[in-house]
Amino acid sequence: MSPAGMKDVADRAGVSVGTVSNVLNRPGAVSDRTRERVVRAIEELGFVRNESARLLRNGHSRTVAYVIFDPSNPFFTDVAKGAEDAARAAGLVLYIASSSEDRDREAEHLDVLLEHRVRGVLITPLDRDGERLRKLPRQGVPVVLVDRAAQDPSAWCSVAVDDVEGGDLAVDHLVELGHTRIAFVGGPVGLPQVADRLAGARQALERAGLPPGQLTVVETAAPTVAEGRLAGQKVIGMPARRRPTAAFCANDLLALGFLQQMTQHGLRVPSDMSIVGYDDIDFAAAAAVPLTSVRQPRYELGHRACELLLAEASARNDPDGGRRHVHEQVEFQPNLVVRASSGPPGSRGPTDRAI
Repeated sequence: MSPAGMKDVADRAGVSVGTVSNVLNRPGAVSDRTRERVVRAIEELGFVRNESARLLRNGHSRTVAYVIFDPSNPFFTDVAKGAEDAARAAGLVLYIASSSEDRDREAEHLDVLLEHRVRGVLITPLDRDGERLRKLPRQGVPVVLVDRAAQDPSAWCSVAVDDVEGGDLAVDHLVELGHTRIAFVGGPVGLPQVADRLAGARQALERAGLPPGQLTVVETAAPTVAEGRLAGQKVIGMPARRRPTAAFCANDLLALGFLQQMTQHGLRVPSDMSIVGYDDIDFAAAAAVPLTSVRQPRYELGHRACELLLAEASARNDPDGGRRHVHEQVEFQPNLVVRASSGPPGSRGPTDRAI
């Protein structure tokens, strides 16, 4: 038995095919009574809109996509929630794909999204200036970079956080507590966010008049809990006289793994080792020792990025709007949330508070 079509719905409801189309695409143009009759017929027949056919007619779909960087990191889940809410408010659906930090996988997703003519693409890219990425706007699919500042502001909109400021906040906090030997835990250092957070850490150290050698960089292969544990092992294995008394971790997953390693080896947090993370995911406050962390406005990042994407997509559909559209570079400011994982060397931690 073939699936029901729009003509079947029209026959069942006693209306024209054009009226059914209006109910599906412009419901405000149909009276409540007629709309209810058509909706009832749709439900009785199990009619499903042929989105592929509609796409061929209109040239674009009702979907936007977000290619996330790391599906295991709750940070990106919160960003996606903000983007989804903005998409739903516009009557669109957000699809999520994951590059899982793999360039080939990212390229495959971009090719498929282009084939499906999605309304636009949000992406936290591995390469902010890659040819695969540049191909999408040339083919009529706008792109907005999420959690990445654009290297070429004329190419696309971007929404990011000032990660240099975030790194500065974290290390300035530790220096003010009296720490002079600090570890930076993060990597790969080639990732833009990691590099910026490290630059901010060095900036705070220099401003405090401490030698650059007082910051020990412990590079990790990935920003994960497991890599945080490995970094913790490396720090614990250092001679006591050179071992840092505090660690700034480039994200909260690393910080949680680092914290686990400290407690498993009998080091007290924060008296033996103060720890500051980054992102302020929900797990940070729920850790065995509540984690001090640099907070990013995760939901706002996603919501604002999707708003920019929809504005550009709308401009592209306007014969003159594409020429008028100006790419925006939005930068949010981070703030530090102080909890029990950081304190002066040899002391108990502070109560949970935000500054």
